[in-house]
Amino acid sequence: MAESIENPERDKVLRVCEESLGYRFRDRGLLFLCLTHASIARTRLESNERLEFLGDAIMGAVVCEQLFELYPDKAEGDLTIIKSVIVGRMTCARLSTELGLDQCLQLGKGLSENDTVPASIMAAVFESLVAGVYLDGGFDAARVFVRRLMAPEIERTVETSYGKNYKSLLQQLVQKNNRATPVYQLVDEKGPDHSKCFQVAVVVGSEAFAAAWGPNKKEAEQRAAENAWRQLSGMESLRHLN
Repeated sequence: MAESIENPERDKVLRVCEESLGYRFRDRGLLFLCLTHASIARTRLESNERLEFLGDAIMGAVVCEQLFELYPDKAEGDLTIIKSVIVGRMTCARLSTELGLDQCLQLGKGLSENDTVPASIMAAVFESLVAGVYLDGGFDAARVFVRRLMAPEIERTVETSYGKNYKSLLQQLVQKNNRATPVYQLVDEKGPDHSKCFQVAVVVGSEAFAAAWGPNKKEAEQRAAENAWRQLSGMESLRHLN
């Protein structure tokens, strides 16, 4: 979480980052750009914002390919929902945190003085690094990198999302804690009439939880309930607005 640094400290940070990623960059300048937030860059083009844009697209393609191979019996709607979780900002931010990327990020003074880095920035640096690996080593290197990190995320998401009735679990939890009955609110919908997706959020009393998308309202409610259940249980939400 430091401001821009010079050699040899810069080289040390880049080495730590490479070890965490399990990938060694041929172009160290590219890696440094991946870690550079707009708050410290002289111009936005000298930050990782363009890389974030590219990395998001590459990650989406690799994860779609991975899901297509892993789950030949799942319908398009199910695969879409799983993919939205895996490439969502919550997952990317958590992976960045687990990899210790907050210690490698180049941030402006205001942000670097904070104890924690905002989740949006942590998610963005992960996407930027996906693009960095792609530009540095090609699509095959990016595919290996993404698939290695996302494999356990996919497994966990499928197990938790398709094996439990979260609406029932949430109802039991709020009753146990003497809280208000959950209310499910339709937030948004998109797509053609024959293939709509719905976004639903749960409100418990005065507290609203992260919204979730689903191929139908029933599935969206289940996934929104999972968000609320996980947060109320002291766990991290799996669903987030993309």
